[in-house]
Amino acid sequence: MNLYQRTYAQELAKRMSEPRMFMQVVYGPRQVGKTTLVRQMQKHLSFESSFLLADNVPAVDTGWIKRVWDEARLKLARSPGSEFLLIIDEIQKIENWSEAVKKEWDTDTIEGRDLKVILLGSSRLLLQQGLTESLAGRFEATYIPHWSYTEMRDAFGYSLEQYVWHGAYPGAVPLIKNRERWTDYIRDSLVETSISRDIIMLTKIDKPALLRRLFEIGCVYSAKLVSLTKVQGNLQERGNITTLANYLQLLDGAGLLAGLEKYSGNAIRKRSSVPKFQVYNNALLNQVLNLTLQQAKADHELWGQIMESAVGAHLLNHSITEKYCLYYWNEKNHEVDFVLEKENVVIGLEVKSGKESTSLGLSVFCKQFNPEHVFTIGTDGISFEEFFTMNPRCFFEI
Repeated sequence: MNLYQRTYAQELAKRMSEPRMFMQVVYGPRQVGKTTLVRQMQKHLSFESSFLLADNVPAVDTGWIKRVWDEARLKLARSPGSEFLLIIDEIQKIENWSEAVKKEWDTDTIEGRDLKVILLGSSRLLLQQGLTESLAGRFEATYIPHWSYTEMRDAFGYSLEQYVWHGAYPGAVPLIKNRERWTDYIRDSLVETSISRDIIMLTKIDKPALLRRLFEIGCVYSAKLVSLTKVQGNLQERGNITTLANYLQLLDGAGLLAGLEKYSGNAIRKRSSVPKFQVYNNALLNQVLNLTLQQAKADHELWGQIMESAVGAHLLNHSITEKYCLYYWNEKNHEVDFVLEKENVVIGLEVKSGKESTSLGLSVFCKQFNPEHVFTIGTDGISFEEFFTMNPRCFFEI
């Protein structure tokens, strides 16, 4: 499967063929193919373009943006056509980047210059902050999530079991038969790079070791409820609950680990709930397990957690592109694994992987909240194979 064939690239190429209206912002986690996707898209353009990487530019060198912008203007003036595309990757590495971009974009708009722009970045929180503060009304955003099961299947021949166990990083595919090399790649090239470059270098972090330890614990307990107070008690380096909550938000923004809130119908109670840890990619759960696939499957409780985590990752990634909120729910001994909410429509999902007992959670949830629909994923419900080929927005379209 060519990265250019991903629907996100097709939509972006379509926008580039339209008259200049907005700059395009492409963002998402590391190693999901953003840069490759855009570079491949360049080959399909009918006009010239240039690609610049801000990764190694000193953060305080805000003049760099104007210099590369002027170079693009010069190339536009010398090109045989009337359009030109400037692409800047890792834009969030430049200090006050949004203000500098706003100035140059507005200058081109006033002067009627058809210089189109694509900005790429891997830190969702930092990009969104710059976009909302300075570039309102000037951009369209495209979020590139982790790869889906169908994309991994079509591109690399992944089985469902391989997708659930190894996750969905395309760069790691050649290493899946060598457990040690695969784990080193996930930890060193993905996890550590994301934490050090997208969080620690760009945000004030007083306790980097605490951030890393929180991430490790969150991966171990993906698809499980763990209070931050309990997490605090397990940490060698103590941090207050507010610090841990802020660090979890940063890990969420980097596309690594989220803390799902409890659904309650009350916004205040949601924010004060015990988080349900959820990785964005099951490779992040796998890399902290010192187990083979056979050993993991032999532990039925653990394999159930791995399956539920994969379901959660699928829902979490689509929650950003499809703009729905993702929660969990529990009360006493009753639980609903995932709750989706969009425009006051509520959907309940229960995950079952070979469980014999029937959970009353969905029934209790229905009596309390009257959701639009509830579904079981897995045993006696929508098969895992079918679920992972679905876009969750279909739950809202019934």
